[in-house]
Amino acid sequence: MEESHFPTLNDIRFAAVRIKTFTHHTPILTCSAINEMAGCEIFFKCENFQKVGAFKARGAANAVMKLTDEQKSKGVATHSSGNHAAALARAATVAGIPSYIVMPSNAPEIKKKAVKGYGGEIIECEPNLQARETTLEAVVKRTGATFIPPYDFMDVIEGQATCALEFHEEQDDLEIIMAPVGGGGLLGGTALLTHYWDPEIEVIGAEPTGADDAYRSFKAGRLIPQTKPNTIADGLLTSLGVLNFEIIQKYVSDILLATDSQIIDAMRLIYERMKIIIEPSCAVPLAALLAKKERFKGKRVGIILSGGNVDLGKLPF
Repeated sequence: MEESHFPTLNDIRFAAVRIKTFTHHTPILTCSAINEMAGCEIFFKCENFQKVGAFKARGAANAVMKLTDEQKSKGVATHSSGNHAAALARAATVAGIPSYIVMPSNAPEIKKKAVKGYGGEIIECEPNLQARETTLEAVVKRTGATFIPPYDFMDVIEGQATCALEFHEEQDDLEIIMAPVGGGGLLGGTALLTHYWDPEIEVIGAEPTGADDAYRSFKAGRLIPQTKPNTIADGLLTSLGVLNFEIIQKYVSDILLATDSQIIDAMRLIYERMKIIIEPSCAVPLAALLAKKERFKGKRVGIILSGGNVDLGKLPF
C-alpha cells in the first residue's frame, strides 16, 4: 500500500485561515476541582462551543472551501445521522451552495431539525449502511454533487487538525493531548498536527469499551471493523477510517478505554464542576484519564471536548 500524502503543517495553517469566517476560535478552560481529583493539570479545549456544537464544523468547512467553482455550483452530498450532517449543511449554506444529506429514517429528530435549519436537503433512507451508500450514489448521480465523507477524507482531516493547532498555539506546554476516537478524523488530525508541532508530546486516543474497534485495531496493527457497537457515546459508533488508522499507527502512543458508567460519571462531573454542556462522546477522554490516574500523575494534559450536541430530554443523570 503506497503511503498516503498527508497534509503538511503549512497545509493545516492554510486550512485555519480558510475556515476562519466559518468557525469559532474556541476557549481553553481549566477546573481546579477536576485537577485535584485527577492528580494532574488538565486543559479543556471547548469544541462544544464550536459552530454546530462540534469540531466537525472545521473539517466540513475546509472540504467545502477547497472545491473548485464548478464543483461548488453543483453542491455537496454526504450520508450522516450526526454532527457531520449539520456541519456540512451549514458550511454549504454559508458558502452559498446546495447540500444533499442522506439520513437514516431513524435519525434523531433533533439532528434532522438541525440539518434543515442549516439549509440542507434531507433524503431519507433505510437505517443500514448499504441503504445509505446506494441512496447517496443515486443523489450524486442525479445532482452531480461532490461527496464529502465524514472522516476518512484528507480535506476533512486537515480541517479537524486546526483544532489542535489552536490548542498548541495557546497552550504551549502540554505534555499529553487527548481526543476521543470514532471514525478517527479528530484523533488523526490531532496526532498529525502534534507530531509536526512537537513530537515529544504524547497523543492518546480514548474510546468506549462498547465500541472499541480503534483500540483493537491499534493493538493488532491491522484494521478491525466495528461490529454491533453498544455505548452511550453515540458519536463514536462508527468504524475507524483507513487514512486515520494510518496516521494513528504512526503518531498515537496509546488508546485507552472507558466504560459507559465511567463516561456518564465524567460527563456529570463536567456539567457540575465546569457548568458546561457536553455530549457523552466528549466525556470519554476524561473518563479514560480518571480510570488510569497513575499514568497522568503530575502531567499537563490537554483534552479536546469534541462537542455538546446532547438530547437534554434524555440525560443519563
